Amino acid sequence: MMSQMPQLSACPSCEEPLESGDRFCGACGYDLSAVPAPPDDHPTLTMNGAVPPVPEEAADVDWPVVPQPENSETPPVVLLPTDLPGTDSGGTPLPSNAPLPPAGSPVAAATGVRFDRPPEPDEYPLQAPDPRVAAEPSTAGEGEGVKVCVACRSGRVDPDGYCENCGHAQPRERDHMEQELGPLAAVSDRGLRHHRNEDAFAVGQCVLPDGAPALVAVVCDGVSSATRPDAASLAASQKAGEALLAALPQGTHPQAAMHEAIIAASHAVNSLAEEPATAREHAPHQNAPACTLVGSVVTPTLLVVGWVGDSRAYWIPVDRSSPPARLTEDDSWAAQMVAAGLMSEAEAYADERAHAITGWLGADAYELEPHTASFKPDRPGVVVVCTDGLWNYAESAEEMAEIVPADAAVRPLHSAQVLVGHALDGGGHDNVTVAVVPFPAPPQGAVSG
Repeated sequence: MMSQMPQLSACPSCEEPLESGDRFCGACGYDLSAVPAPPDDHPTLTMNGAVPPVPEEAADVDWPVVPQPENSETPPVVLLPTDLPGTDSGGTPLPSNAPLPPAGSPVAAATGVRFDRPPEPDEYPLQAPDPRVAAEPSTAGEGEGVKVCVACRSGRVDPDGYCENCGHAQPRERDHMEQELGPLAAVSDRGLRHHRNEDAFAVGQCVLPDGAPALVAVVCDGVSSATRPDAASLAASQKAGEALLAALPQGTHPQAAMHEAIIAASHAVNSLAEEPATAREHAPHQNAPACTLVGSVVTPTLLVVGWVGDSRAYWIPVDRSSPPARLTEDDSWAAQMVAAGLMSEAEAYADERAHAITGWLGADAYELEPHTASFKPDRPGVVVVCTDGLWNYAESAEEMAEIVPADAAVRPLHSAQVLVGHALDGGGHDNVTVAVVPFPAPPQGAVSG
């Protein structure tokens, strides 16, 4: 009896490990002699390439002869299952007077089995939307703020960005943004490492009191160590852009308008920190929302830049034989080391503390110190306004000039796309935002609305 018992390594009832010779499981008392012996299995293929034995009951079957190809180039003949005589489960031949299927039918004549089963679909249809949730989504007005899922095209999107019907997460609108406005353009991208885009931009154009055109570009970079950096950059860029487009047509000098726009942006970011006391109780160690800012105003004769933080503006002349220039100075640890003569620029920016900023917009800032500067270039060019997500891959003015397309002054959107692509090709370790603004501003006829 013992010799006929199957050798088990574990109890089939409780999976307790067993030893050789055990008749009962020591854990649950299961009778191991009741386990049936494993059947004689005849696998179709064997791992060592041996041919499996043919069962005796199959030896008497009149197997059809497979024609052998005349040469190696002739494809082999393939026999179908219907080429064999059918039998029932007892081995009795099937009746031959079974009705034949109609001509052209996919049903096999010998067995009546269909071989045209449709393939499984690659994608299954989504569940129909709950009429209580997604009633009349297509007729909802845009003014109601109703968003329809990009996946099922029927469910509504909840405030957290998920479809209430199929649960699909919706793509964030700010993951990649592009805007072309007449002669200037801007592009912003989430990059390849960050889970969201914490950059933002604003571009615009207006007419000065003397009829001359003015182009405005503002780029902001949210401080990742602060709470809601994406909200901070969006609020700052929008407020600064609005302030510039409101002040310039009133006759305010562009440099003064830039200074006031930065202050207005600072107030907008500070207001984000005005949250209920209960919110602070849940996150007492979080910093207030914060961001950096860099902006540019271009007129037919004047170029003005303003900034707080380490976002930058570069001057790239159309004639590349003329030298390019960086128009801003970083509010950063590295810049302070260089200014104090303690390190060379290369040494400072190679340090891990290089990008620690010393100035920013936010309620936690030490003090607000807007920087502004005015220039009167003597030749045409473009102003590249960008976050460190770009200039990390083209830090010097000469390096930036090498990657700016030669036709940037007439193809600003394409140029901004190329610059963002350069950062992504370099690794895309940060959010990337860049605006390309031509100088001088084109004649008034080229400025729409």
